Amino acid sequence: MSTSGSRAAEHAERPHAPRTNRRINYVDLTPGECQLLLDSRDIGRIGWNAGHGPQILPVSYACVADMIVFRTSPFGVLSELVRPTQVVLEVDDLDASAHTGWSVIARGRAQAVASPALLTHLWTVDGAEPWAGGVRNVFIGITVERLTGRSFGSQRVPSAARRGTH
Repeated sequence: MSTSGSRAAEHAERPHAPRTNRRINYVDLTPGECQLLLDSRDIGRIGWNAGHGPQILPVSYACVADMIVFRTSPFGVLSELVRPTQVVLEVDDLDASAHTGWSVIARGRAQAVASPALLTHLWTVDGAEPWAGGVRNVFIGITVERLTGRSFGSQRVPSAARRGTH
């Protein structure tokens, strides 16, 4: 019998691991709750269809002037976003041991910030400071078109949304 055939036979004879019927309860959050949670954090993951395929990267961000803003290098993969591009930004807080948490997704259009007045202001905004080293002098702004989220577990509104802090 071949090696793959014996593995298949062993698997067929092995009892199946018990499956749990645990269901994670969730509640859809209102746009206002989503915005509070988005404002309460400064790290998220941005996703888009890049020139060489789908990308998901962490970014440090700030919510400023009805936009989500982050800084990047003019030479990295995120610099593709200087041209108008549809993106998603996910921000979440999960407690795996308690099976609770929340997740917010902002969908919208990213592009380079071009307003001189806004650029001057953005250099002083907390949260827009990138974690990555090197030259990060390109500001990308995401104009949010749709903001959705869910709270998992027993809390209707996550505590971060109630206090508006980390």
